[in-house]
Amino acid sequence: MDPRFIQCDRDTLYLMPPSVQDWLPENHLARFVVDIVSQLDLWPLVSAYAGRGSDAYPPGTLLALLFYGYATGVFSSRKLETATYDSVAFRFITANTHPDHDTIATFRKRFLEELKPLFAQILTIAHTMGVLNLGKVSLDGTKVKGNASKDKALSWEHACKLEKQIHAEVDALLRQAEEADKRDVPDGMSIPNELARRGKRLETIARAKTEIQRRASERYAKEKEAYDQKMAERKIKKQENGKKPRGREPKPPEPGPKKSDQVNLTDEDSRIMPTSGGGFEQTYNAQAGVDMDSMLIMENHVTQQPNDKQEIKPALENLTALPDTLGKVDALAADTGYFSENNVKRCEQKHIKPYIGTERDKHNQSFNKRFYQPQQPLPENADPVTTMKHRLKTLEGKKLYAKRKSTVETVFGIIKAVIGFRQFLLRGLESVSGEWDLVCIAYNLKRLHVLTT
Repeated sequence: MDPRFIQCDRDTLYLMPPSVQDWLPENHLARFVVDIVSQLDLWPLVSAYAGRGSDAYPPGTLLALLFYGYATGVFSSRKLETATYDSVAFRFITANTHPDHDTIATFRKRFLEELKPLFAQILTIAHTMGVLNLGKVSLDGTKVKGNASKDKALSWEHACKLEKQIHAEVDALLRQAEEADKRDVPDGMSIPNELARRGKRLETIARAKTEIQRRASERYAKEKEAYDQKMAERKIKKQENGKKPRGREPKPPEPGPKKSDQVNLTDEDSRIMPTSGGGFEQTYNAQAGVDMDSMLIMENHVTQQPNDKQEIKPALENLTALPDTLGKVDALAADTGYFSENNVKRCEQKHIKPYIGTERDKHNQSFNKRFYQPQQPLPENADPVTTMKHRLKTLEGKKLYAKRKSTVETVFGIIKAVIGFRQFLLRGLESVSGEWDLVCIAYNLKRLHVLTT
């Protein structure tokens, strides 16, 4: 019996030109991305991008290309260009055209600022589709590696030592140049070239030291403000009680750079931070506020701070700036890294109930601990922190706080493990913030596609 196989004929010509509409299933993510982009107001991009020089690719096409690329783990402009030849989905998005990698890279870097309003527009579309009604939000941060090596970080101590060493080498080279007539210069050595090379290194070190000094001045100003506030509070307590306040007297901050202060020569806006897996990396701290019901990202921003305590304020600003049609945030859950009295008060001032952990919960809690509820009623004159602690001990509070892990941390897991975004391609805080917008938009489109199919 002769085997029967489906015939694969690569030589027969099409009787009619193929249509890109026939290439993908109706519910494919690429079709969904193109459809969503067609509903966005792209006039700011169109007016800025068109009308100069040769014909340009439509901004909507390049946006859809970037959104779909970031949603499927294709980030680099060169790989995106290759995908427009190799992938049916990418060929559909670009309508069988092939933007080169320079065009893609330039467009991405040029219009990062315009992504913020598009982020809000996509959330509005999600609300119109009936899958988003803003209410309870989980907030957390994750370290994302910068486009720089931690080995390129230069500390203040090493910079001063290196500067001294290079100055000594320059003096030695100048002396050797003066004595060149008396003795031979080593083969292959050019004293002018060696001097020029060291001059450039000294310029780099000088810029690094200037940046370290600037950061040290900013740090000292913040520490001095906090110190003055603490001393003023201790003075008030002493006047009220007539006794010296308990505890050690705060130590005044010291001005100037510390030996360990450093700057990265590749991306000076990135910082060396501890990572969850242990050790240290040259990273940024990427933040996201996730709607607990839809698991869509409602707020995002990037910070250079290794801890999260200062990130409640920008998160609240972004959440309250969302369109009113999406609804109002009524609860915000965050882990202990965000806890402070001021952060609790900030939430209350925005009429948002805070569920911020005040202490780390141990694993494998006992039955009594998990279902324990406070027996004493909340005092009428309780301050915001006491009120929040009481709220966290109720069954409803425990349930909502526990849901935090299964929302925002799941989103970070999808972004890093499923989509594969673990390192920024761009450099500098402004560019990295724009790229994080792009990542969050891509995630939201991927999630919205799941919610509506």
